[in-house]
Amino acid sequence: MSKLRFKVVEEAFHKKPVEVEEPNERPSEYFAKYVFNREKMFKYLPSKVYEKLTDVIDNGAALDRSIADQVAAGMKRWAVELGVTHYTHWFQPLTEGTAEKHDAFVEHDGKGGMLEEFSGKLLVQQESDGSSFPNGGIRNTFEARGYSAWDPSSPVFVVDDTLCIPTVFIAYTGESLDYKAPLLKSIHAVTQAALDVVHYFDYSAKKVIAYLGWEQEYFLVDEGLYAARPDLLLTGRTLMGHEASKNQQLEDHYFGAIPSRVAAFMKDLEIQALELGIPVKTRHNEVAPNQFELAPIYEECNLAVDHNMLIMSLMRKIARNHGFRVLLHEKPFKGVNGSGKHNNWSLGTNNGTLLMAPGKTSEENLRFITFVVNTLMAVHRHNGLLKASIMSATNAHRLGAHEAPPAIISSFLGTQLSQVLDHLEESTTNDLTSLDAKQGLKLDIPQIPELLIDNTDRNRTSPFAFTGNRFEFRAPGSEANCASAMIALNAAVAEQLIRFKQAVDALIEEGAPKMSAIIQVIRQYIKECKPIRFDGNGYSDEWKEEAARRGLDCETSCPLIFDNYLHPDSIRMFESTGVMTHKELEARNEVKWEMYTKKIQIEARVLGDLVMNHIVPVAIEYQSKLLDNAYKMKAIFAAGEAADLSAENLALIREISEHTAFIKEHVDAMIAARKVANRIANQREKAIAYHDTIAPMLEQIRYHIDQLELIVDDQMWTLPKYRELLFIR
Repeated sequence: MSKLRFKVVEEAFHKKPVEVEEPNERPSEYFAKYVFNREKMFKYLPSKVYEKLTDVIDNGAALDRSIADQVAAGMKRWAVELGVTHYTHWFQPLTEGTAEKHDAFVEHDGKGGMLEEFSGKLLVQQESDGSSFPNGGIRNTFEARGYSAWDPSSPVFVVDDTLCIPTVFIAYTGESLDYKAPLLKSIHAVTQAALDVVHYFDYSAKKVIAYLGWEQEYFLVDEGLYAARPDLLLTGRTLMGHEASKNQQLEDHYFGAIPSRVAAFMKDLEIQALELGIPVKTRHNEVAPNQFELAPIYEECNLAVDHNMLIMSLMRKIARNHGFRVLLHEKPFKGVNGSGKHNNWSLGTNNGTLLMAPGKTSEENLRFITFVVNTLMAVHRHNGLLKASIMSATNAHRLGAHEAPPAIISSFLGTQLSQVLDHLEESTTNDLTSLDAKQGLKLDIPQIPELLIDNTDRNRTSPFAFTGNRFEFRAPGSEANCASAMIALNAAVAEQLIRFKQAVDALIEEGAPKMSAIIQVIRQYIKECKPIRFDGNGYSDEWKEEAARRGLDCETSCPLIFDNYLHPDSIRMFESTGVMTHKELEARNEVKWEMYTKKIQIEARVLGDLVMNHIVPVAIEYQSKLLDNAYKMKAIFAAGEAADLSAENLALIREISEHTAFIKEHVDAMIAARKVANRIANQREKAIAYHDTIAPMLEQIRYHIDQLELIVDDQMWTLPKYRELLFIR
């Protein structure tokens, strides 16, 4: 192999785990050490201020600006004791990442010196340049003002020497420029609509909470190997590379023993995550080589989204301390599993009732069925929108391959729940007492106790599966902001619950008993939402045909899928629930189309550079060696004998010529196609052009590069190969 490749592979092979300095306390003792949580609030704030702030957090009361100075003073005192010198408004622009501008706790003291200061005004809002973040035309350079505003429902935290304040980010004209603002609106909409429905069953409930539990999948790659692959460095995925002879086919990596270097990274990550109040619980090897997963305990939806954005930032930083790079791209390696971010979503009341869990009485089970069926109705009515909420240029590579769900939204319920809904649809009685959360299973092994079996199996090909007491939205991608999917889901369910209550109330006004009215509407909904229910193999061609017959959105073009945001039903739903305006939706689609175009454009440029600077020169050099060998054989051996001996070399020479000619011709064509597409002014049409003409060229060129990788002398190939990227520990 080339000297550079040999060096980085050898260094990766000999790296030893970094020793992690563990805290002396138990995790429960250092959990949220760097979070201004209720314990810190109670200690550092006056009692009346504490009561007002917790009222804002718990009950959504309006923030009284008169307490802002006292809250800021308490925060600063706590932070300074931790060695903090700066503060920042931490927000989530439409870049899929986070943003922050750090300011020091310093002001002039009026006497020629400085003093540490942090006022309520600085806590509550800050100005940023709204035109420099993706905004879809809402902001221009000559009208650039934007504001970040404190979100008290997500606690302030400390990273290094900086106090981080979670905020929304809005334009000077009021439109949201981030994910958090519409997420908070969607949470308010769904929890209020759900509470109104809960009151049919339980008048004591005061609040409904939207819960989210994300599962974060990711790859780790040795930092030296990563640096030697410009495509990984610049695009997050390998634009070329023949699959290794051994990858995941033996399924021996899944849930296997965690490699020591990885375990050290995981331990370090968990300690720092717990200190920041992120309740990480699960870690394990995933299916693909070098692929792993972590998952926390479920939390309130807004906080869970913030914690996921924070954990991704932590992963990137901590991985480098251990000689790794984290890959969050949904499909960094062709031919093995991609990475998702399963969003486990549910609703619950303030008194601990899970609305998606079966109960013990007929009324409790009717409540359960009510929320499950209304969720199915929301997913049915807005299946195209939900697909658009998780679609991206990167996730498009993952969907429908290697255990990732297909790009058709359907819902798996399992045999028991499906039978219950079918029975209720046809039944003339209202008895729902037979639902069990779990059932027993005895094994013929004396020392093994009875197992409690969930009321559903699992279907890994289902994008939206019911899993016992929640729905698992499996389609979101690993590097996405969870808020995108949650905004669409919360808003859709909110709209549906409002429609449901209107229908039930109308029947009650006509004289129907409350429970009979509820069941009558639910029976109608069960029939209407049947097309979204599918428990079979989502990968089969038969399902694609069946889904089209059912009227589900089967579009696979990423730019066209985004059109669902501007469908009249979507606009009406977002506006009626108060989540987003038509103008905001148009702006976000402009951002989505532009982001899609730019990602494909960058990949095309990187591939073109690698072809001209690495692939073609190496292939020609090897071809020259083969030609030189053929001439030398001709000089040494007799004509007939030399011809026989050099035939194999000549065949390789021709094959290399064919591959390099194809690559060069198609790279030139790709550059020409980019120039044509770049002249298109309309962002949607430009994205479609990149999808239809340029993206396919990437795969065509890749095939011929991968064939050259198999032919060219390994000692000459400059780029680390899959067998090195995926298996070095």
